[in-house]
This record gives sequence, structure tokens and C-alpha cells, in this order.
Amino acid sequence: MELRLNPTTMPTAIRPASAAGIASRQGAGAVDGGFAGALKGALGTVSAAQNDASQLQREVQMENPKVSLEETMVAIQKAQIGFQATLHVRNRMVQAYTDIMNMQV
Repeated sequence: MELRLNPTTMPTAIRPASAAGIASRQGAGAVDGGFAGALKGALGTVSAAQNDASQLQREVQMENPKVSLEETMVAIQKAQIGFQATLHVRNRMVQAYTDIMNMQV
């Protein structure tokens, strides 16, 4: 399964930076978070999506007229897809770690 994210659906923490943003960070000597920072940002985005879906669910259950069922179902599906993608990434990382640990040196 291949997951591709375009810049509009990609979590903000791992979106490609603009050329000006890259130049300003390099000039200031700031160290980018790298893979760990991107992973942390992606996990934060998935968590926020799950929290948003839970909040919308509560609002629908309390019969809030400002919250539609369709909006809630879309938020739930987005959270579920994000969680499934996170599980796939975790499983791939564990498999890669296992493969590296089993290598003969």
C-alpha cells in the first residue's frame, strides 16, 4: 500500500517549506527536527483529528443544530484514515528495526 500526501492534505508539520523559509532557517542556524520532528508533528495532527471527531460526535449526540451529521461522519473517517496510516508507519518501522537487528555483522 502506497500513501501519497499532496501539500494540501499533508500535515502542516511535514509540508515542504518555501524557499524563503528554508533560507531563513539555514541562516539562523536552527536545526530542523528531521524525521523525529516530522513524526511528532504527524502524530499531533492525527491526535487533533481524533479529538475533533470526538467533539463533533458529542455535539451531534447533544442535538446541536449547528453541527451536521455529514460533517461529523467526514471528520470520523478522516481520523480513522489517519490512525490507520499511523499504524502502517509504526508497523513498517518495527519491521525495519527487526530486520536491522537480525542482520549479521
